[in-house]
Amino acid sequence: MKYPVITNDDGINIKPEHMVQERLYHCIFKNKVLLLYKDSQDFLNCYEIEEEELVNQIKNTKNDGDVEKIFEDYLKREDIKN
Repeated sequence: MKYPVITNDDGINIKPEHMVQERLYHCIFKNKVLLLYKDSQDFLNCYEIEEEELVNQIKNTKNDGDVEKIFEDYLKREDIKN
């Protein structure tokens, strides 16, 4: 299956019908990270992150699974509570 989030010069193309519920997807567009997921009720959720440190770490990651780890580490380091 193709990745359901594609970026190009014109913007972002999201195909929620190809997304797995409760799975985190990401893309980088104009030096921002967009996090997307489809929840258990099929609502699409999107978050935009501009934090330069996080954007650079995600740009340099080779594995999608590492993206969640980057956020977990950041939350612990900055002592951010849910």
